[in-house]
Amino acid sequence: MTLASPLFDRLRLPVIGSPLFIVSCPDLVIAQCKAGIVGSFPALNARPHSVLDEWLHQITEELTSWNRDNPERPAAPFAVNQIVHRSNDRLETHLETCAKWQVPIIITSLGAREDLNNAVHQWGGITLHDVIDDRFARKAVEKGADGLIAVAAGAGGHAGRLSPFALVQEIREWFDGPLALSGAIAHGRSILAAQAMGADLAYIGSPFIATAEANAESQYKEGIVAGRASDIIYSDLFTGVHGNYLRQSIEAAGLDPDNLPKGDVTTMNFGSGSNQARKAWRDIWGSGQGIGAIRAVEPAANLIARLGEQYADAKAALAAKMR
Repeated sequence: MTLASPLFDRLRLPVIGSPLFIVSCPDLVIAQCKAGIVGSFPALNARPHSVLDEWLHQITEELTSWNRDNPERPAAPFAVNQIVHRSNDRLETHLETCAKWQVPIIITSLGAREDLNNAVHQWGGITLHDVIDDRFARKAVEKGADGLIAVAAGAGGHAGRLSPFALVQEIREWFDGPLALSGAIAHGRSILAAQAMGADLAYIGSPFIATAEANAESQYKEGIVAGRASDIIYSDLFTGVHGNYLRQSIEAAGLDPDNLPKGDVTTMNFGSGSNQARKAWRDIWGSGQGIGAIRAVEPAANLIARLGEQYADAKAALAAKMR
């Protein structure tokens, strides 16, 4: 296992804050990076397109200023998530803007493209591709992805079905590059467990919905705080791809969470001509199964500090057991 890029040397905790559709915004990304983890957002959150340029300007400027004033605690790098699915007609324009600002990390989802990976490498960035099984992982690396994000069962939003033990094991049989693990990680000891399993980094999303900086309505944040693993519903109805959602938001939409009809791929549309996907993620709230560890809405820096303390305690406890 190796984190080949020097970008990861600036992490104070081995965590990537995952890109949350609608929820992730510059304020959250900046707070995450200043606290020492990779902050990220989906390019599609910036609407209209000109807003993406503004966001990247803001993030770059604020993190540069932070690094100048805090050389002993430099900010972690940030990432932009690109949906590679053919329905995303903004992809090429978004990539041009990311090239302008030389975004250090591009996270790709719903498709792997060699030309995209080459373009990111030309400006000195790296690519991480999220996958739900070993077959997709091999395809991503064959097409030039630098690292992988293993999206296991229990992850928020578009999630896989496989146990993290099985998924990481299969990938690590042949891949020695950067590997992040996603799926119900909401506590410091889970970060350590991900590393013990073979991952380099934890990929954490749902806990950041319940932060002060998140672009989420208060009911959504409180739903994360109140929710438990049993409140998560796995369905492909809303976007055509299976994902995990909060039961209460499905009920609020007038649907029966226990009797949802099956969706299909035509539901998925990330293009500028349709707000269908955006509406689904606004009204039906994505969430992972790890939310039982979330106790309150708080600043992102406080959440990250607590995760760091829990991670250190878990390492100490494990070391004591091994004596």
